[in-house]
Amino acid sequence: MPTKVLYRTQATATGGRDGKASTTDGTFQVSLSTPKELGGGGGAGNNPEQLFAAGYSACFIGAMKAVSGTIGVKVPADATVTADVGIGPRSEGGFGLDVALAVALPGLDRADAEKLVATAHQVCPYSNATRNNLDVKITVV
Repeated sequence: MPTKVLYRTQATATGGRDGKASTTDGTFQVSLSTPKELGGGGGAGNNPEQLFAAGYSACFIGAMKAVSGTIGVKVPADATVTADVGIGPRSEGGFGLDVALAVALPGLDRADAEKLVATAHQVCPYSNATRNNLDVKITVV
């Protein structure tokens, strides 16, 4: 848990996976739809797994930028993080997530890229939230 909350936001969902979600400040609104693979209609809306993937990938780039100066490795302007998020039943019951991050750092040598990714994984809030809850596979591509 954070020792001091620096930013807080709120979002409200209605209708579950086939509803809508929006932030209370009105800056973000999304229609939700359940994928066919999960028994839904697969409509034009987004789903929580897509939103999680977008949030994690953006946050991970931010984490790399935050630590880059401390380890002397500059994050390339064209760096990308692709988050692959899967959902499925767990043997213990309920559902669980499967997460993999593919990090592209054009122009960095492999050792610097791996150091940057490993350091960012220790400070990224999404990585910290998932640590010891699911195995996030990270690959430098």
